[in-house]
Amino acid sequence: MAVAQATRVAACIPAEALQALDKGRCGTPFEWLGPHQHGDGWHVATVAHGAAAVEVVLLGESKTWPAQRQGEGVFIATLPHEPENYRLRIYWPTGEEMLGDPYAFAPLLTEGTLRAFHAGELSHPGDILGAHVVHINEVSGVHFSVWAPNARRVSVVGDFNQWDGRRHMMRRHDHEGVWEIFVPGVKAGALYKFELLDRNGHLLPLKADPFARQTELPPATASVVAAPLSITWHDASWMAHRASVDHERTPISIYEVHAGSWQWDETGQPLDWDALATRLIPYVQAQGFTHIELMPITEFPFGGSWGYQPIAMYAPTARLGRPDAFARFVDSCHVAGIGVIIDWVSAHFPSDEHGLRDFDGTKLYEHSDPREGVHQDWDTLIYNYGRHEVRQYLLGSAVHWMRHYHVDGLRVDAVASMLYRDYSRPEGEWIPNKHGGRENLEAIDFVRALNQTVAREQSGVLVIAEESTAWPGVTRHINDGGLGFSYKWNMGWMHDSLEYMKRDPLYRRYHHHNLTFSLVYAWSEKFLLPLSHDEVVHGKGSLIARMPGDRWRKFANLRAYFGYMWTHPGKKLLFMGGEFAQEREWDHDRPLDWHLLDDPLHRGVQQLVADLNSVFVHEPALHRCDHEPGGFQWVVGDDTHASVYAYLRFGGEGVPPILAVCNFTPEVRRGYRIGVPEGGLWRELCNTDSAHYGGSNVGNGGMIHADSEGCRGQPHALNLVLPPLATLILRPERS
Repeated sequence: MAVAQATRVAACIPAEALQALDKGRCGTPFEWLGPHQHGDGWHVATVAHGAAAVEVVLLGESKTWPAQRQGEGVFIATLPHEPENYRLRIYWPTGEEMLGDPYAFAPLLTEGTLRAFHAGELSHPGDILGAHVVHINEVSGVHFSVWAPNARRVSVVGDFNQWDGRRHMMRRHDHEGVWEIFVPGVKAGALYKFELLDRNGHLLPLKADPFARQTELPPATASVVAAPLSITWHDASWMAHRASVDHERTPISIYEVHAGSWQWDETGQPLDWDALATRLIPYVQAQGFTHIELMPITEFPFGGSWGYQPIAMYAPTARLGRPDAFARFVDSCHVAGIGVIIDWVSAHFPSDEHGLRDFDGTKLYEHSDPREGVHQDWDTLIYNYGRHEVRQYLLGSAVHWMRHYHVDGLRVDAVASMLYRDYSRPEGEWIPNKHGGRENLEAIDFVRALNQTVAREQSGVLVIAEESTAWPGVTRHINDGGLGFSYKWNMGWMHDSLEYMKRDPLYRRYHHHNLTFSLVYAWSEKFLLPLSHDEVVHGKGSLIARMPGDRWRKFANLRAYFGYMWTHPGKKLLFMGGEFAQEREWDHDRPLDWHLLDDPLHRGVQQLVADLNSVFVHEPALHRCDHEPGGFQWVVGDDTHASVYAYLRFGGEGVPPILAVCNFTPEVRRGYRIGVPEGGLWRELCNTDSAHYGGSNVGNGGMIHADSEGCRGQPHALNLVLPPLATLILRPERS
């Protein structure tokens, strides 16, 4: 009797298919595994290598049907009728396990959804791809899906199946190249990867899930089944206001943060998200910044990349805590009135074997030709923006952070490298576009789609370009031929102004144009003035270290420079540590040198930045017309001998103007006449030479009367004392 049953069982699956199942090389496992009618009866086939025995347990009938072993690890049970509600009881050497059968479930992905994915029309691809905890007919488990069109077989492996690729071979949707499986019993927190055979049947390195929403703590590389976010949001009023505000006419002052090295706890460990919420948010509030910008938090394998080589575009790095903790951090920022911007990297990805490189054995996410697909400078790979699924992967990531985590903006890294096919490439090592040009037409279409998608999905969210060339229309509306970004980093201003400030004041007269040239093109884009992490690494030294002169002059120069920056048209960004004159170059493996605040000069710079932010926020003339020629007027722009600059800022009708005067020499200049548009008293809102900030306290006593003798085309004039190496900010007193 036992022999006859075994013969019947073996016949229900052809020998070739049985061998492929047994070896874990079957690309169509659902054709054979699970319940299938065979002749007058049914069979249930499963793969359980290493099991001593397998039984099919019919829950409604309280009956058990033993399965017969076929080959090494295939077990097949024969039943007289269709098993509608059953479990698999597997006897492992370590104990007994009762499981649902993955192969008893129909596909969850519909053909319509898959066609939309293939066409690049899904707004939220992360909702269907990746790993999601679901409940089907009162059975809980995880639905896994992955795009791998050129793989012969794909399995999900993890700590729930001993990382055995023979256990959970996935169902393929042929046309779209998406594989899926529902695995009952798997819970949030499970570790997993995908095991793929390439089109030739060769086993590839295990791949992390591109759509993973949580990961292991590096250097471990597995993806983690993420639970749905568990957070009660308290930021409804913030979100409503964000959707209605005109960002161009509001103050934006950004504190750029590398979360892992801002501050460490008492045990010498970086702060996690909850600790950052407790310490960083009050600090940013006290300093008066309107936004925090986080250097990349999408998971990345190499800490030395600072996050700019991400490998999981949907997962917050495990270095700082669980996804819920990051959501709480953003919520706490919003409750405190602070926006959150994240650096987002769509220009390239690292070549780690567990990542996107050669994902299914082919150049799936990247280009096949290294002249298009490899960044030589960074040894990273370039996304194939012309492929619908790849564009959708990136666009879905952008929306994911806004939709699930309420982030207020993306700063898009290395945009210039995306726009040009010959970026950092010598002649002959790049491929022209279809018109013979150097522009990357597919990347241009992508960034426009990015900005359109964000505007459509999340009103009021900023998208900021780090774009270092003269590409026209970066912030121009897409309908007018632009790229559609909210702001562009003003790299020209940054380079020119730092070049000027590092010079001895004696020679600044010969480089006067370095501080005036930015106003020639100031209205060509909507600019943000960045003093970012890039300016305090790779041997450049800190901001204070680049200032010339003795210790007193270094601090005076930096204070004057900040006064110039905060009164110059454009939104502001300052990297952490700059606000208290960090002396050494930034090191991502060390916290900032907070002990420097024991020094009055460092505390003075910190207080100055807080006061500059306060003036910037509360004086509409300094932010309301940032991107309009009518918001700025030179009063003194040609005094090269004295290295003095003076200019007016305007905020529209009814708004008092602001006068900024910069003296970039150590000479005190008395009786310096500057024309102004209004008579009466003018209040000194800020003097960077104040003793309050560590200066020499030369100034004008807080209030100055404008006489009626015009000067430089203005109907009135102020007779000022210009402090050494200092910036003055003044406003008329109106009744």
